[in-house]
Amino acid sequence: MEVKLIYGTDTGNTEAVIDSYLLNQLEENGFEVESIQVDVISSETWQNNERFILGIPTWYDGELQSSWEDYFELFKEVDFTGKTVAIFGLGDQIGYEEWFCDGIGILGEVVIKNGGKVIGYTEKDDSYDFDDQSKAFVDENTFYGLCLDEDNQDELTEERVTNWVSKIKNEF
Repeated sequence: MEVKLIYGTDTGNTEAVIDSYLLNQLEENGFEVESIQVDVISSETWQNNERFILGIPTWYDGELQSSWEDYFELFKEVDFTGKTVAIFGLGDQIGYEEWFCDGIGILGEVVIKNGGKVIGYTEKDDSYDFDDQSKAFVDENTFYGLCLDEDNQDELTEERVTNWVSKIKNEF
């Protein structure tokens, strides 16, 4: 199953999660993955593919990562009709608890508004500890995708990624 993995990274944490966990899990589960940084994406990528995984860290007070921020106006114009999208994000639930993983909600809302289907929702469990005002939520207990905290809970990343990939495999 082909999937385009589109991501942004400033500190390298998102790319490290992709390289250390996500790509291996996706390939072990039968995915053929092309990984592309959002700052070099072309409009043809959106037009010529049906399945996407988006990776986005949230910065500071709920800001998009710099490459996603630069691309966001074009992203809002993408027609996602017939497209299926899974989203994962990184955030700091202690230092920026009110805005933890806001980026996945910001992107998810655009995908849905523009006719796409978002998959890979995950439930907030007791291992998370942050303010429930985050834009990462679809509802009070469900995230738009996978939320990771490499600053405070990196020991949970591998298990969270493994479980999420199993989930999106079934949903794709």
